[in-house]
Amino acid sequence: MNKIWEKIKKESKNIYEVIMQPNMAFIPGNIAFFLVLSIFPLLTLIGAFSSMFSLDVGTLASMISKAFPSKVSEVLVMYISNKGITTNLAIFMLIGFFCASNGAHSIILASNNMYGFPNASYISRRVKAVFIIILLIFLMFLMLFVLAFGNKIAQFILFYAKDVEFGKFVYKIFVTIKWPIATLFIYFIVKVIYTMAPDWRILSKHTTKGALFTTISWLILMAIYSFWINNFARYDIFYGSLSNMAILMLIMYFLAFVFVIGIGLNVKEYEYKIKD
Repeated sequence: MNKIWEKIKKESKNIYEVIMQPNMAFIPGNIAFFLVLSIFPLLTLIGAFSSMFSLDVGTLASMISKAFPSKVSEVLVMYISNKGITTNLAIFMLIGFFCASNGAHSIILASNNMYGFPNASYISRRVKAVFIIILLIFLMFLMLFVLAFGNKIAQFILFYAKDVEFGKFVYKIFVTIKWPIATLFIYFIVKVIYTMAPDWRILSKHTTKGALFTTISWLILMAIYSFWINNFARYDIFYGSLSNMAILMLIMYFLAFVFVIGIGLNVKEYEYKIKD
């Protein structure tokens, strides 16, 4: 029991030391801002591919209309309603993803700084940042549209299902398996990002502690956000919808904050292993 308590105190001290680092004052906000910015090119891409394959984007449009203020949702729905990929649309998406990759670039620079590694060439960092932002966007999409809004989207689809009993059966399966499957995906992708972010070779085993901390913390945050969305969110009043947007941005900041703490824990683990 004493050993467990000592380990808890040690890890709590490590987390506190990471939080007090100068990077924590600006890196999480930087990452969160650019992740929110990536929503626009992502929705545009979804709309374009949906149009190409004749898929219905009505469910996504409905959820966006409920989750965001009316004026904001009108703009977002406009992005997913585009028909096909035009030259202007392609240019917009490229610029959007490049700007969004600034958040991933910040992760690379923060990782190098926290590990004490020299920065690689600008081009190699930007190329790596594109891969990282794609992984982060996938994570954001998974957590928002599966964990947070998943139940509501499933209920929306169930409402239009012809076979009600089968629809209820599928809904129960979805509710049961979404958290375990999402946990595995989040852990694996976070671990990959932590391993590839520094401009120096880091063994995957040295990122386990940070990946576990980030995964567990993210799941707790998304569970709280999902509970709020499904039980307390108000969509019929403008200011209620505006508060939803503010809380979404706050959640994004907390997710980024936890992510940077995970980097710091990995650094301490790496230094401890190297000393051994």
